[in-house]
Amino acid sequence: MSQQQSNMDWMLKDLAESVPQTRHVIVLSADGLRMAQYGTETDTADRLAAACAGLQSLAGAVAAELPHSSGRMRLVVIEMDGGFFYLMAAGAGAYLAVLADEGVDAGLMGQRMRDLVARIGEHLSSPPRAGDASGATAPGGGLTA
Repeated sequence: MSQQQSNMDWMLKDLAESVPQTRHVIVLSADGLRMAQYGTETDTADRLAAACAGLQSLAGAVAAELPHSSGRMRLVVIEMDGGFFYLMAAGAGAYLAVLADEGVDAGLMGQRMRDLVARIGEHLSSPPRAGDASGATAPGGGLTA
């Protein structure tokens, strides 16, 4: 476990325990790699993180169609049978994702997620990945809340 992940564990736990019906809390990079998690198995967190990469890309493409939009995704909420999914921009190239059961207080969840992003935004930032031997780097997400 990385130092960054262990530093976030208690904060993710606080979010999960302060909002009843919260099932999974995940922090991921813009390219869909899990950075931290709470309340979920690693395989599930990895699948959700990968799905989030596509979702944030889709949301950004839709946002770009608005006349005065920067094209950056801030928050996506999906209501489905059995619960809700929240994806929030949480720093440069990082996102906070939450899966919650039906009956969750949506207003409380949004508030707690915003509070968490504000408190630990610098810890949630995903630095650009080191590239190959030539020194090239992968494109950075550069998204901020």
